[in-house]
Amino acid sequence: MSPARIGVSIAALAMLAFSSTIAAAQIKIGITVSASGPGAALGQPQLKTIAALPKEIAGQKVTYIGLDDESDATKAVQNARKMITEDKVDVLVGSSLTPVTFPLIDIAAENKIPLMTLAAAAALVQPMDDKKKWVFKVVPNDDLMAKAIMKIIAKSGVKKLGYIGFSDGYGEGYWKELSALAPKMGIEITTHEVYARGDQSVTGQILKIIASKPDAVFIAAAGTPAVLPQKALRERGYKGPVYQTHGIVSDAFLKLGGKDVEGAMFTGEAFTVVNDLPADSPFRKVPQAYTAAFKAANGGAAPDMFGAHLWDSITLIEKAAPAALAKAKPGTPEFRAALRDEIEKGKDVYLNNGLSSMSPTDHNGYDDRTAIPIKIEDNKFRLMK
Repeated sequence: MSPARIGVSIAALAMLAFSSTIAAAQIKIGITVSASGPGAALGQPQLKTIAALPKEIAGQKVTYIGLDDESDATKAVQNARKMITEDKVDVLVGSSLTPVTFPLIDIAAENKIPLMTLAAAAALVQPMDDKKKWVFKVVPNDDLMAKAIMKIIAKSGVKKLGYIGFSDGYGEGYWKELSALAPKMGIEITTHEVYARGDQSVTGQILKIIASKPDAVFIAAAGTPAVLPQKALRERGYKGPVYQTHGIVSDAFLKLGGKDVEGAMFTGEAFTVVNDLPADSPFRKVPQAYTAAFKAANGGAAPDMFGAHLWDSITLIEKAAPAALAKAKPGTPEFRAALRDEIEKGKDVYLNNGLSSMSPTDHNGYDDRTAIPIKIEDNKFRLMK
């Protein structure tokens, strides 16, 4: 079956699941995710999360329109325009990948509609301008996570750090942060190797990294493609520490990586290690609620961090909706603007991803409490002691 046909099938299934609510719905939320293609490991759990989302927000019925953009920016643009012009959505959510999301910023600004991105790069919301004021991001910024993991790396005594990352906005966002932080911490970054998400080999890049004799290696990648460099390092005898990013959090990554990704360290979100957190931790409640709802909607299957990004986006909309509804009716430009304004006012909102406090200059809204040290032990994500 072709990728296009797969995309149509997935979209049809998502729409069918919510056909019973469409007639009565008042708030419409359009969702485009990368459920096929290189971003499928992220988009699939996000698509499955739609069935777990609340059917009412602030007393109003909700329609969710879920489409697959096939990890393609052009398709994402088509999806967004369709949902805005034909479905008359009040808010856009998506996409799963940073490169696929960038063109959606222009569409959101052009149509004055809030965009809740599920992608990771800080550049999606920074620096703030007239376009990005319509964009909000629940995935912690790469600069926050980069600073946290670099503190751990420096504390471990690393002086020479090899680097390999995606050749797109995700990888380059981390490279920008790490290359600026490393000299201040007395760390030399010995390489700047890149690869595409769809590459099948990184042999040349890994040989260069090993030749530079690093004390540790940092991989700025996400999803199952992040396995490739670490597996290549281990296959070629590299036994030093490997650091990854929070973009690796999925069962698919663990399954594909197996013993080769054992010991990988990164900073991530509370959701990933919720069962390792103290019983009285305020970060436990939201992951537990999301997990219960996802399992109920998906035959007992457990969710992952990527699906949690969608849950958190809707949570922010839920918090903002009552005040926005007091100002305007769904389906109007006034409601879209009011919703944007109220999301921006959100303070101390606990999410799967962290503690969020938005502001006119910060549409990510997290602090250091969001960056939790995590390590892969016995093929599981565990709180790093």
